[in-house]
Amino acid sequence: MRRTAEHASNASAASGKDATAGADPNHRVAASKPAPKQSERSLTDTVADPGDWTPRHGLAPGLHLVATPIGNLGDISLRALWVLRGVDRILCEDTRVTARLLARFGIDKPLDPYHDHNADRVRPAILDALRRGEKLALVADAGTPLVSDPGYKLVRAALAEDLPVTAAPGPSAALTALILSGLPPDVFLFAGFLPPRSAARRRTLANWAGLAATLIFFEGPSRLAASLADMAEILGERSAAVARELTKRHEEIRRASLAALAEHYRDAGAPRGEAVIVVGPPETAMPAASDIDSRLRVLLAGHSLRDAVAQLATETGIARRTLYERALALQQADASG
Repeated sequence: MRRTAEHASNASAASGKDATAGADPNHRVAASKPAPKQSERSLTDTVADPGDWTPRHGLAPGLHLVATPIGNLGDISLRALWVLRGVDRILCEDTRVTARLLARFGIDKPLDPYHDHNADRVRPAILDALRRGEKLALVADAGTPLVSDPGYKLVRAALAEDLPVTAAPGPSAALTALILSGLPPDVFLFAGFLPPRSAARRRTLANWAGLAATLIFFEGPSRLAASLADMAEILGERSAAVARELTKRHEEIRRASLAALAEHYRDAGAPRGEAVIVVGPPETAMPAASDIDSRLRVLLAGHSLRDAVAQLATETGIARRTLYERALALQQADASG
């Protein structure tokens, strides 16, 4: 997701050192100094010097997908810094954005642009470098590479040749918005950017209208109100949240119905920066008591009481105890009748 990074002022740099080259990039990471015995360790000892974090193995050749902060520089991981210091070159969307990040942490590495407009042309040269055993990092302007950013075709091409690919995970605007939204996080669909035109956007939304999952979208400021209005019409009256400026000083999470959010941003005008829209799943309508009884009788005709109750609980979301008591009452009524 392309967004301008506003860096926090209190971020601190971490450093790392290479050891033997060619080791497995996913090898377990250990501290560079022996850990003290538990009796000698205090809470401050365990966090006093995060810059002391250094793997015992060297950075292996291959393509390293490195997540970068989505706004707050303090979210950079120690492993991400170690990888960026250890690679031969860094592939990035905008060299100016990545250069500012590297300068903040004292990292001086060659930067090569890799974006939608040049990817097909430069991808063969990148694959040649990986075949030669170079260590390359791929970063997005902010967040996790490949998530609504270029890189997927490069990863697919590298994997097709059994070239090594690994990741240094980290910040993600989509997941950050999801956990702050207050909406169900157990089943979700990340859909990226919707089509810019309303007709195509509505057709896309209609494909997901019946999906029992929380939906996550990226949207630009100029289309935010219109997209929310289309969502309200196609998806119905659902709970939703709009997350902006995530991890930054003026972080905003606005929670309301889709219709209310559409009205707010229509009246307030386009906000600053891109937003993440999180839409709750459709609410399951409670079936009528007569429908429950009818379905129970059908299931009881071919299943045990336990299995009939379990299946209907899965279908309706009604508590098993409630259905069990109803099934017993039906069986007693049928026996006495």
